[in-house]
Amino acid sequence: MAPSIRLSPAARSLFDEPLAIAVQGLGPRQQVTLRTSLRDETGQLFQASAHYQAGDDGELDLARCPALPGGSFSGLEPMGLLWALQPQRPFWYMVKRDVQSPFLLQLEVFEGHGERPGRLLAQAQHERAFLRDGVRRVPVREGRIRATLFLPPGEDTSPGIIDIHGVGGGLFEHRASLLANHGFATLALAYYQFEDLPQQPNELHLEYFEEAVNYMLQHPQVKGPGVGLLGFSKGGEVSLAMAAFLKNIMAVASLNGPVAVTMTPLSYKDKSIPTLTLYEHKAKTTNSKILDYSDVPEDPFQAPGNQSLIPLEKAEAQFLFIVGQDDRVVKSEYYATEVCKLLQAQGKENFQILSYPGTGHCIDPPFFPLYPIGNHPVFHKRAVLGGELRAYSKAQVHAWSQIQAFFKKHL
Repeated sequence: MAPSIRLSPAARSLFDEPLAIAVQGLGPRQQVTLRTSLRDETGQLFQASAHYQAGDDGELDLARCPALPGGSFSGLEPMGLLWALQPQRPFWYMVKRDVQSPFLLQLEVFEGHGERPGRLLAQAQHERAFLRDGVRRVPVREGRIRATLFLPPGEDTSPGIIDIHGVGGGLFEHRASLLANHGFATLALAYYQFEDLPQQPNELHLEYFEEAVNYMLQHPQVKGPGVGLLGFSKGGEVSLAMAAFLKNIMAVASLNGPVAVTMTPLSYKDKSIPTLTLYEHKAKTTNSKILDYSDVPEDPFQAPGNQSLIPLEKAEAQFLFIVGQDDRVVKSEYYATEVCKLLQAQGKENFQILSYPGTGHCIDPPFFPLYPIGNHPVFHKRAVLGGELRAYSKAQVHAWSQIQAFFKKHL
């Protein structure tokens, strides 16, 4: 019997779902190298490989067989060939712009454990999709809002979430589309550098985000009386400010978001919040000549009467702070801890912190590749973002399930 790859689900799975991988028809205790490849929408190649040895029966099941040293990872890691995918071009971030088409994953089995791949023994293809059957993608151009709404299958009402991305502009749909598969009506909201929105705003007006909240609450398929917010980085900061100043925000999950206003001032009606001062001379150079900017923003908790802190004590919402202990862009663990102390001092208990070791600034849904070094959003120089491969892969999976549980509970 010729070797073959057995996948479950066989042909297609959602990007955030596990994929069971096995190889059958090998020789007893045969040594093989498994390799996964995926090209993103720009054509950039991501790959991972691992060394394995088949069982006495010639079967190789990644759920039971540990990877041997020498590949992208070792040990018992059934999903290692997915979470260990790394760009062949350094410092490249995997983006999914068109969530209506799947990523195509290639799997190959080669003979032996050599430096170069041996003879090709088997290969398979698998689609990693972003939309479950029946999930609807609705472009939204209402008033000033520029967004995409993802609605779960059927006509019932679902809890509503607004997903707000970080610095970089544009419209990112990958997280919102995946959340809709789990039963949430999710609005991926752009706020600059998209269509007719400002290219580089001098100020962010919370009235724009309020319009998005009202749009969601008036939608016949969004279950009221309020909405949830999921924000990453600057989007986390904006989400926290929305909870402090706007009505009908029930729950906020902040992924490595600052708790003070950074880079672009925020305003609402007649109130304006200035930004933290940045001290670029405090940037450190790492061994690899890449800059570490973690000490550059001033500390809002050490400056008495700091005007940049978001007044979270005014918020009625529940807060989930998801922080990477190795975040080198925002001191997110420190920020979350200090702001929760302030809330506690006010007699509030509406917060929870999930803190992940070995996890940097970028926390994407499960199985997105680690992005430890990238361009700094303000200084536009190559910067350490932080994170370590295996720890990050575990954090992604755990945080994703916790985000869903948090919104199910509070919405």
